[in-house]
Amino acid sequence: MVRRVLALTSGRIALAVLTVIAVLAVFGPLLAPRSPLATGDHPLAAASGTHWLGTDYLGRDVLSRLLDGSRVSVLGSLEVAFTALAIGALPGILSVHLGRVFEWVTLRLADTLVALPFLLFAVAVVALLGNGLTQAMLVTGALVSPLFYRVARAATLAVARSPYVEAAVIAGASTGWIVRRHIWAKVLPPIAVALAQTVGVGFVIVSSLTFLGIGVQPPAPTWGGLLASDLGYLSQQPWAPLAPALLIMVTVWACNLLADAIRDVTGEAGRTPAAGRGTRADDRTEADPAPAPAGGAR
Repeated sequence: MVRRVLALTSGRIALAVLTVIAVLAVFGPLLAPRSPLATGDHPLAAASGTHWLGTDYLGRDVLSRLLDGSRVSVLGSLEVAFTALAIGALPGILSVHLGRVFEWVTLRLADTLVALPFLLFAVAVVALLGNGLTQAMLVTGALVSPLFYRVARAATLAVARSPYVEAAVIAGASTGWIVRRHIWAKVLPPIAVALAQTVGVGFVIVSSLTFLGIGVQPPAPTWGGLLASDLGYLSQQPWAPLAPALLIMVTVWACNLLADAIRDVTGEAGRTPAAGRGTRADDRTEADPAPAPAGGAR
């Protein structure tokens, strides 16, 4: 699947952007030219050779704070996505095989979680357990998990009545063996699409919480926190929110672009991306023979 994604221009662009973001998350604090917490004597300075993106209202280097804050944003979004995957995917698969009681309970639980506002619950959890981003992301991931539950369940239902699955059941194969051998390969592509989309959603959630000052204690830098602090000084630096906002937008866009690329190469329309319209035209020609000429033999 990775090779087919890389065969698409959109897939290559998305992976290139996300690779850059991953490098910033891993090496951002090391690449920062200055300490992200060090104040200076020139607050709200414009971009220069000393400060490439200028300074904030306390004279701190904006570029250094962006690089240092990338790790928190990336880790928070991954916590949301993989928590939702772990909680939602396996029950979605097993709901088809473990009987009506398990199916009914998991469906009702998924419906309940869908109805809950995850951002509001994340704020409530932070208020109860302390101002930490990890617990807020874990709760948010649990509330997003119905997406994976429904995707995994729909993909499992599509193959649950297949002849090879029924033959395995008749032969006495265990549910775990059937899931590993027959189901997982069919469920993996739609789950990969949902995972890429959820990582983008996680970036929006992390940025929203840190924009509100929730999850990370100041003066620790985050992309959302930088965006919030810059909004208070738009009269002096109207361009200041552009850098963190652009990073958030490009990252979410790359996640959605990757999800579209995965969908293209694993869906029905993506099986022959190079053939294009010619293959469909040939199929129509073979399926619909040319009509007999008028006045022909009767």
